[in-house]
Amino acid sequence: MRPREPRGRSLFSRVPLLIATGFHLGRFPYAPGTVGSLAAFLLFLPFRHLHWTVHLSMVGVLFAVGTYTAGRAERLLAVRDPSAIIIDEVAGCWVALLAIPPHHVSLLSAFVLFRLFDVWKPFPADRAQTLPGGWGIMLDDLVAGCYANLCVRLFGWWLPGLTG
Repeated sequence: MRPREPRGRSLFSRVPLLIATGFHLGRFPYAPGTVGSLAAFLLFLPFRHLHWTVHLSMVGVLFAVGTYTAGRAERLLAVRDPSAIIIDEVAGCWVALLAIPPHHVSLLSAFVLFRLFDVWKPFPADRAQTLPGGWGIMLDDLVAGCYANLCVRLFGWWLPGLTG
């Protein structure tokens, strides 16, 4: 179901929609979640060498902004967890990449595993998704990001030469 476009809204009410949809990148007609995750991955690359505490701070700000804007956008679009909202994919992908060695195999593995867990939604992501508003939209992707991050770390522990 295609979310309706809010008409006659003030600029102030449209700003959360603009942010939540990744400046309308989430309106891409095919696989907007993957497109949003890919955009998040590409946005992360210039920052990959920063200290993990900077990444964690960025994720915290993104989570706060995302929870608010995703909840507002969901109400404006009048659809539960619309696919056009991709700020959750950005936050989840950045959690997957949090403090991962900046080696191409590790980074790509984190991206692919995040997409896998985001689609699969293993426990407790499936339950988190049922929370109301922006909380449910954001938390299931953060759980998927945590699972992906953990898997990349385990792979790195088992195969240290492969992941840098």
